[in-house]
Amino acid sequence: MERKLSFDLHVLTARLDRAADRILRAEHGVSYSRFLALTFVGELGASTQRALADRLGVTEPSVSRMTTVLAAEGLLAVQPHPDGGRSRLLTLTDDGKRLVAAAQHGLEERLATVVAESGVSYDEYARDTARLLTTFEHLEALT
Repeated sequence: MERKLSFDLHVLTARLDRAADRILRAEHGVSYSRFLALTFVGELGASTQRALADRLGVTEPSVSRMTTVLAAEGLLAVQPHPDGGRSRLLTLTDDGKRLVAAAQHGLEERLATVVAESGVSYDEYARDTARLLTTFEHLEALT
């Protein structure tokens, strides 16, 4: 069977996710899914659990459980929304910010090494990946 780009991208992404999970657990004591949650909270700013659930593509109860653990570990602050109701605001603690920065740097360095070893230009790969993401975001906004 001839491989298709869509399949190769899926396999590459799955392998990168598993490798990132192993690295993050070993070096920072956090799973990749929790690291992504912390990263998205940092990118979104003072976010809500609903916004985080949408960004991660998971349910609000799943995010609620995850944020409870991350808050207990001192990486995330969870506070009632000032508008009231059941909504919760999420912000990174200083420890959460340090963990995200260190983990992002480490993962980026490792990816750069893999890309360099493959003979692919890091700058070109980064540019093309950004173009693909922008295109997908544009197409999703149209639907």
